[in-house]
Amino acid sequence: MTRHIPLQGVENFRDFGDYAAGQGRLKKGVLFRAAHQAEATDQDLAAMAALGIVTIVDLRRPNERERDPSRRWEGFAAQVIDNDMGVTGEDPWHTFLRGSDLSVASIHDYLVEYYRRAPFKDRHLDLFRRYFQAVAQARGPVLIHCAAGKDRTGLLAALTHHVAGVSDDDVIDDYLLTNNEERFARRGPKFAAIIETATGRRPSDAAMRTAMGVEADYLATAIAEMKGQYGSVDGYLERAVGLDAAGREAVRAHILA
Repeated sequence: MTRHIPLQGVENFRDFGDYAAGQGRLKKGVLFRAAHQAEATDQDLAAMAALGIVTIVDLRRPNERERDPSRRWEGFAAQVIDNDMGVTGEDPWHTFLRGSDLSVASIHDYLVEYYRRAPFKDRHLDLFRRYFQAVAQARGPVLIHCAAGKDRTGLLAALTHHVAGVSDDDVIDDYLLTNNEERFARRGPKFAAIIETATGRRPSDAAMRTAMGVEADYLATAIAEMKGQYGSVDGYLERAVGLDAAGREAVRAHILA
């Protein structure tokens, strides 16, 4: 299947269902992921409305939502899961960029450290908990997104795949679909110009690819930390997120064909 759903103003929109999962298979058309929708066109909004999305999980911080408010389609009635916890000042990413040498290595190291901490942030745990509760209620298709649709979104999609029983190889392959060459070519120069305006320095094309993309070791770092602190990913889900065995079964009942 073609997982990427091409929209005009919403990046990295794709279906992360339709994978083999244990003895079953994830449904298609139930699990969607994307970047923010602040630049969605009217045509994009109509396309999203047609998907029947009933729950949207906005993983962004309050300042990100204020800076890039989501556009909604006519008659919008979906449940929106977000929170006002966490950083309200300058984005940590922007703080990093101002002090960074903008090298590939520095950006890579920043993202590895981000993934080391991200699974345990209170605001993420709250959002993850409420997301899985919503999925378990089986109300219909869900869209998860953050700003770029790659890190926070990628982590939550991977946890969903784990709950479903998707193989490790497919989890990583789906995660790496963010590394879309067409998107790098189209958006990279724009983002590089924004960074140059903010820092007075223009990052290299390689640095921009690192900033815009994902690498398997990012997700591996997060998973290793979950296992290190809770013994297993299921232990993390149960004791940190609040998704016990019965909850995981309820999630599977909705998303597996």
